[in-house]
Amino acid sequence: MSTRPFVAPERFDDPAAALAHVQALYNGSIAHLREALQRFVEGETPTAHVRACYPFVRVQSETFARADSRLAYGFVAGPGIFETTLTRPDLFARYYHEQFRLLLKNHGRQHVQLEVGLSSQPIPVHFSFAEHDHIEGSMPLERRQLMRDVFDLPNLAAMDDGIANGTFEPPPGEAQPLSLFTAPRVDYSLQRLRHYTGTSPEHFQKFVLFTNYQFYIDEFVRLGHAIMSREPTSEDDAYIAFVEPGNIVTRRAGQDEQPGDGMGAPLPRLPQMPGYHLIRADGAGISMVNIGVGPANAKTITDHIAVLRPHAWLMLGHCAGLRNTQQLGDYVLAHGYVREDHVLDEDLPLWVPIPALAEVQVAIEAAVAEVTQLTGHDLKRVLRTGTVASTDNRNWELLPQRTPERRFSQSRAVALDMESATIAANGFRFRVPYGTLLCVSDKPLHGEIKLPGMANQFYRDRVDQHLRIGIRAMEMLRALGVDRLHSRKLRSFAEVAFQ
Repeated sequence: MSTRPFVAPERFDDPAAALAHVQALYNGSIAHLREALQRFVEGETPTAHVRACYPFVRVQSETFARADSRLAYGFVAGPGIFETTLTRPDLFARYYHEQFRLLLKNHGRQHVQLEVGLSSQPIPVHFSFAEHDHIEGSMPLERRQLMRDVFDLPNLAAMDDGIANGTFEPPPGEAQPLSLFTAPRVDYSLQRLRHYTGTSPEHFQKFVLFTNYQFYIDEFVRLGHAIMSREPTSEDDAYIAFVEPGNIVTRRAGQDEQPGDGMGAPLPRLPQMPGYHLIRADGAGISMVNIGVGPANAKTITDHIAVLRPHAWLMLGHCAGLRNTQQLGDYVLAHGYVREDHVLDEDLPLWVPIPALAEVQVAIEAAVAEVTQLTGHDLKRVLRTGTVASTDNRNWELLPQRTPERRFSQSRAVALDMESATIAANGFRFRVPYGTLLCVSDKPLHGEIKLPGMANQFYRDRVDQHLRIGIRAMEMLRALGVDRLHSRKLRSFAEVAFQ
C-alpha cells in the first residue's frame, strides 16, 4: 500500500499552532492523493493501493469541572478521551480555531492540551478533487472502474448521523466524539451543496434563509444587485459581494476584484435548489436557497448546510391560512409544529418536541414590527403566532371525511405548509437555531383557493415586504451574538464540544 509517511501526533496549547498543524497534515494528504491521481489519469497504474488519511484532533480530560455553567459548547462532557477527524481547514479555519480556543480556555491549558495527528480514516479520492476538477469524465469506463482498486472511494458507513441523532455509542476502548460530524460526512455534504445549489460551499454565509417560491429569490437577486451598486450606509450594510449560481460574483461598488471571481459562469440550467449569497468579510452575511416544494427537499438541503455550522436558519414561505379571521397576506410566526412530513421520523422521533426559540421569535416579531411600522395591538392585525402543520401530502384538501380539519382543530394549527416543520426539526437535530415566518397565500378551508390572477397580485403586494422582514430578523440575530444564539436549549446532557 502506498501511504503517506507516518507523522507522530503533537500536543499544542495554542489554538493557532494547532490549526496550522492540521492544515499542514491535511494539505500533505491531499497532495499525496492528487499526485497519484494525476499519474493514474495519465495512464500509470500504481502497483499498490494509494491511501491518505484525515487529520484528527483529540483532547483528554480527567475532570467534570468547567469554567462557566452558562456555556452551551466549548467543553467536553466529562472525563475521557474525545476526538474527531477534520477536513478542509481552509474553509473551516475560523471555525476550528474558535473551537480549539474554547476548549483550551474552558478547561485550562494546564489541564487540557490539543493533540493533533493523522487518523486512520482514509480520505476518499473524490473528496480530494480541486474545485474545478472533473477527472472522471476524462477517463474511459474501464479506467474509472479500476479506480476502486487503486484508491479509497466514499464509504457511506463512515458518514452516518448517529452522533447528531444521539444514537452513536463508541466501541469499548475508542474515543468519544468531539464534533457532530466526522470529516467524511462533512466532505460528502460539501459535494452535495455544489450539486444542489450551484454554488461553492465557500460562499455560504452563517445566516440562511429558505423559501419555497422563486418570487422571493427574484427579489433577493434584485436586492443583492442594488446593494452592490451603492456604498455602505450602516454597520448592517457591510456586504462586500453577491454570488449567484455558477459562482458568479458581483463585487460591491468600490471593492477590488478578488482572485477566483472570474472563474464563475452562468449555468445552462438552474440547479435543483439554487443558492444566492450576500457576502460579508466575516462570513456572517445571508445566504438564501429556493428549496422548492416538499419536505424531502427541505431535509436534503438542511442535512448538508448543517455541516457548515450556521448561526441560524429561517423559513420564509407561503402557507394555507386555517382560520377564517386570517386575511391573504397576513403573517404566521410559528411557535410549534405538527410534524406530518414523515421525512425525519427515523432520525428524530415524533415524541421529541420542537420548541420555539425565544431569541429567534423575538427577533422575527421585532422585524415584522419595524418593517410594517405596526406596534402593540395593531401588530396583531397582520401577525399571528401559533402552531404550523407541515404535511407531505400536497393535496390534503382531497382527503375524505374531513380528517385533516379535525387534526388542525385539535392541534390548534393556524397554518399549513410542506416544509417548515422539517426545517425546524432538522435545526433542532443539528443544533442550529431555527424559526419560521410564513405568509398566508390561500384559505382552502374557507373557499379562497390559489388562482393565477389572485396569486400574482398577492405576490406583488407581499414578497418584497416579507423578504425585508426576514433579512432584518437575521441582522438582529447577528447583533445578538453567537453565544446568545447557540444556547443550551439545543444541547443534550452529554454533548459534543464543538458548536
